[in-house]
Amino acid sequence: MTIATPKPAFTAERQHSVAAALRAVLPAASILSALEDTKPYECDGLAAYRQAPMIVALPASEQEVLAVLKVCRDMNVPIVPRGAGTGLSGGAMPIADGLVLSTARMNQIVRMDAYSRTAVVQPGVRNLAISEAAAQHALYYAPDPSSQIACTIGGNVAENSGGVHCLKYGLTVHNVLRVRVATLEGDVVELGSEALDAPGLDLLSVFIGSEGMLGIVTEVTVKLVPKPACARVIMASFDDVVTGGNAVAKVIAAGIIPAGLEMMDRTSSRMVEPFVKAGYDTDAAAILLCEADGTQEEVEEEIARMTAVLEAAGASAIQVSRSEAERLKFWSGRKNAFPAAGRISPDYYCMDGTIPRKNLAQVLIGIEQMEAKYGLRCANVFHAGDGNLHPLILFDANQPDELHRAEAFGAEILALCVEVGGTITGEHGVGIEKIDSMCVQFKPAELEAFFSVKRAFDPAMLLNPNKAIPTLNRCAEFGKMRVTAGVLPHAGLPRF
Repeated sequence: MTIATPKPAFTAERQHSVAAALRAVLPAASILSALEDTKPYECDGLAAYRQAPMIVALPASEQEVLAVLKVCRDMNVPIVPRGAGTGLSGGAMPIADGLVLSTARMNQIVRMDAYSRTAVVQPGVRNLAISEAAAQHALYYAPDPSSQIACTIGGNVAENSGGVHCLKYGLTVHNVLRVRVATLEGDVVELGSEALDAPGLDLLSVFIGSEGMLGIVTEVTVKLVPKPACARVIMASFDDVVTGGNAVAKVIAAGIIPAGLEMMDRTSSRMVEPFVKAGYDTDAAAILLCEADGTQEEVEEEIARMTAVLEAAGASAIQVSRSEAERLKFWSGRKNAFPAAGRISPDYYCMDGTIPRKNLAQVLIGIEQMEAKYGLRCANVFHAGDGNLHPLILFDANQPDELHRAEAFGAEILALCVEVGGTITGEHGVGIEKIDSMCVQFKPAELEAFFSVKRAFDPAMLLNPNKAIPTLNRCAEFGKMRVTAGVLPHAGLPRF
């Protein structure tokens, strides 16, 4: 993607003074300031927007995190927390004159307790590493984002990440018991508890999904669940996306909660199949992946029930995994949909919005109409069971106006999600990507309430500023710049 990195917005003197203050509290190797060292931190997974930070700090302990926060507080330096940088909403994009606080070096599993089925981990521990360590106890960590091989638990907490099995097992917020947080003012607080409940307000639920705007995670206690004795997947084909979308609602209406219920349209399956050779039906307009897990008897019963519902809902073909290897193959295609997009398009824009399941067909038809309107292709692959859409808008940033059309396309998808009673994000967060769409979903009083929560945690407003919550002035300007018929008036004006 040919997008230039903006020039630094800080002076050399400012950078040197901040670096000197950090060298008093951190090892020299934990401070990056040369452009060649900070450039890898200029964006997260939303690579269309980039900004080199003034400086990067890599603390290796809670005490070092507190020391970095004190320097930034004393010197009025904005702070952008960063995990593995796999986020897709620009939440970890640096502030021009700010510091990136990476938790990558805080990567230890502190304690694993098979008896209580919990693990205490530092924020830089990879999502998948928790399950790998718990495997010896026949346990695992349920939330499994597509980036689980690389994403870290601290980032998962910041974004309230989900995954293909979140329908049955829940999001991060349902699988985290306790979070230890370093505040900007220098305190360390524990939110939640390893007990069944915690005293006082439920601030854990406020913090999870707060996108690094309230504090820095230094330790997390997660729930572990028993690894199912058996799991099998149905791949159901449909001749049109409307029938497939309606089938999702019918599965849930039948009282079945699959371990996973995912949908891919023809564009998605055709771009993934040559990449992973998962055995997908590439002639189908849509395919559903429906997983059952539990004991052998439970799985057999649920597979039979789901098969009957899907056949009655109009499935044109049904295939059930015959082995664990085939089950993993089915899921590998779904989990590799994003990288596979690079095989058919120079660039892609991965959206994230959530809608009521009953509106799946309506929204998919709307997206199809938008493809013609904006002259861009869109591959739909998503968590169908909980209505969390992930449209992949395919474009070429080297072609004039295609990035702008992709952004307008995405904004219209999010507006449609709100229109049908949904929301602008399910698990990717708001970051910078959806900050204008927040103006569509929330009223001024609601936005001011969000800022009140932030000010309670971060009075100086230094933690990840200008992300996630738009100011009322920004919303007023956005109202003047709303996309109409794919055209944004005054497109040359700066947006960030």
